Amino acid sequence: MTAKNAASKAAKPKETPAGRWISYRPEIKVLDCTIRDGGLMNNHKFDDAVVKAVYTACVEAGVDYMEIGYKASQKIIVPGEHGDWKYCKEDDVRRIVGDNPSSLKLSVMADAERTEYHQDIPPKKESVIDLIRVATYISQIPTALEMVKDAHDKGYETTVNLMAVSTVPEYELNEGLEMLARSEAMAIYVVDSFGVLYSEQVEHLVRKYLHYCKAAGKEVGMHAHNNLQLAFANTIEAIILGANMLDATIAGLGRGAGNCPMELLIGFLHNPKYNLLPILRCVQDTVEPMREKLMWGFDLPYMLTGFLNEHPRAAIKFKEAPEKGNIVEFYTQIWE
Repeated sequence: MTAKNAASKAAKPKETPAGRWISYRPEIKVLDCTIRDGGLMNNHKFDDAVVKAVYTACVEAGVDYMEIGYKASQKIIVPGEHGDWKYCKEDDVRRIVGDNPSSLKLSVMADAERTEYHQDIPPKKESVIDLIRVATYISQIPTALEMVKDAHDKGYETTVNLMAVSTVPEYELNEGLEMLARSEAMAIYVVDSFGVLYSEQVEHLVRKYLHYCKAAGKEVGMHAHNNLQLAFANTIEAIILGANMLDATIAGLGRGAGNCPMELLIGFLHNPKYNLLPILRCVQDTVEPMREKLMWGFDLPYMLTGFLNEHPRAAIKFKEAPEKGNIVEFYTQIWE
């Protein structure tokens, strides 16, 4: 073998068996919500070093967006109960990212009816944030539409996360999607808030969202939770069907059972713009050391709330008890 051939062989990236079957779509955008969703496990009290490590990993990995936290009203939140990433004030965000001299776009989530958006979200020209993601339940859509318009008019990209879709009657969902499709949002997310969806349900929902979104020039997104060990599989299903906005978190760090793991998603996409190594480094050095304290990830209590299509708050309370509870008793209590 000549030196030239040897160099050529060495430069060629290794191809996994899956790489022979799966290729990437350049339209796909990946959003990291480790700090935002993970903050639900520690009242958003991440040290600056943790937030900086996640930010650095996302920049180096070529991730498209990083959601650094919430915009929440301090009028309805008890002072001192939450850390900085519940509010994402401009000075706090810039303490981590400076002027964000990178291609990574920054995002915050604003809950409908829990955000003083007129005051708390400044014009884009005054902010390092790029994307405002409005989270709404089906009954809050009128407020969500006002929030989307406000953020859009201020110069931000906007999306909508329609939460707890597994609990929404079909006719209400159709009406809600018709309203959201007329908004300024660039994407509408299928959100499996309780980690209850199976692939057949994901297929039904993504096709429905596409019906409303594509005609309006919008993308469909996927945000999955892992109560039934299906977050990654359901994200794949959404990708196959045409969803192009994908949420994931490093090591799956997120509320309760957690989310689709970023390391799995990047490995699956086979897009040369993404680099897995910085994510693995962040898993090893930053995120995994927090697991024992934060206790996110698949576990039997989260599985049971998933089966019941319920919010995992009861499971979180069970796991936070000073003494390990009795899973059989927990099953009996919530199944009654």
